[in-house]
Amino acid sequence: MEESKLEHQEMNIQQFREDLLNWFVEEQRDLPWRKDNQPYKVWVSEIMLQQTRVDTVIPYFERFMEEFPTMEEFAAADEEAVLKIWEGLGYYSRVRNLHSAVKEVVEKYNGIVPDTPKEISKLKGVGPYTAGAILSIAYGKPEPAVDGNVMRVLSRILLIEADIAKPSTRKIFEAAVRTLIDQSNPSYFNQALMELGALICTPTSPACLLCPVREHCQAYANGKEQVLPVKTRKKSVKNISLLSAVLKTADNLYLIRKRPNEGLLANLWEFPTMEVTVNKQYSTQRQALSRYLEQQYDTEIQLETGSFTHVDHVFSHLKWSMDVFAGEIAKTVNLQDGVRLVTEQELEALAFPVPHQKIWKAYKDTQKSGE
Repeated sequence: MEESKLEHQEMNIQQFREDLLNWFVEEQRDLPWRKDNQPYKVWVSEIMLQQTRVDTVIPYFERFMEEFPTMEEFAAADEEAVLKIWEGLGYYSRVRNLHSAVKEVVEKYNGIVPDTPKEISKLKGVGPYTAGAILSIAYGKPEPAVDGNVMRVLSRILLIEADIAKPSTRKIFEAAVRTLIDQSNPSYFNQALMELGALICTPTSPACLLCPVREHCQAYANGKEQVLPVKTRKKSVKNISLLSAVLKTADNLYLIRKRPNEGLLANLWEFPTMEVTVNKQYSTQRQALSRYLEQQYDTEIQLETGSFTHVDHVFSHLKWSMDVFAGEIAKTVNLQDGVRLVTEQELEALAFPVPHQKIWKAYKDTQKSGE
């Protein structure tokens, strides 16, 4: 029934397009990836924008393009450089997939991003949304680019009450975009829908009185703009308690370790960390962490009496609650695979996940205040 929504709706599609596009021409934000709509730049920006705010992405995008202005230069980069440029954006599988796909484009397509749905969708990490965004924005192809913004906007305009949290629902919105899209300017049409969702048709308290397509909106006409889109709640977040340590040798080297090459935050560096479990053998966190570190690295550790900072960090499916201690390494460390002693300068050149960046900042602030 949802698929045929447009067929039963009294909607002047041509007027809707004109109202939407005229607004976008006047009101679109000045974003760096909109300067020339080069496929590589569109691609990088769309991957960065997944699950990340535009204001956050802008400086990352500009640094990325300064470091890797061409696909060839990005393809030639090593993983440490790739992870470092992405540090803080999170969801690191995105940049790994991008790196792999760009290598394929350079090797297989002579550095030219494919311009057909079939070919571009074969690239690693390029799903229906990213493919549609690149094809429409960079190549002017009338392909749908359906993300959360677009589903929210169209659920209201077309009064679509299907659950947008269900993957199968995307097909309904893709079909709607194919009917609505402006064949003469699909680039602006798709960007306008996204922009409308970002600036006007927001998740809560949509600014309906400022909306350029309010007259076409079925949710507004029926008083349902606040209840759409329909979206089931996410599963509850799992809480994990961790103990971490910033450990320094007598000659000012810091102990760090690399995370496994698969799973959460794969291949990023971190300070030694253990998960807190119910264990009556140790009376304090400090005692438990000291024992863990000495066993893990076959050394002697002198931890300070209390933790110097607490860090909470929420991922999409879990929350880390971290108590962090500072300490001295009293003797030689067993540097097994993935464990290093590094200078402060070397440490800051490596990629760390956000919670460990917070640890390092807090540690440096503590050191400065103690001088």
